Amino acid sequence: MERDSQLVLYRLVADRLKEAHARVRTLQVPEGVRVALSRKLLAITAAAKHDLSGAAKRLDRLMNDLDEGRFPEEPDRDGTA
Repeated sequence: MERDSQLVLYRLVADRLKEAHARVRTLQVPEGVRVALSRKLLAITAAAKHDLSGAAKRLDRLMNDLDEGRFPEEPDRDGTA
């Protein structure tokens, strides 16, 4: 039974990650912000391989930030924020 719930959570996280990547691609933000968001999504994807529930929580927070228009700052040309 626990395995079934893990599979359901895995599918949910996979679907939400797909949705998040699509949203980030279509955002009207500077390229540096888009890159920062993409990196966050890649980190969440990697985390999902080891800590699925933790990754789901991180993804929820990121999606809430996107919903509320909170984006990371665009780094300066020298790579600093």
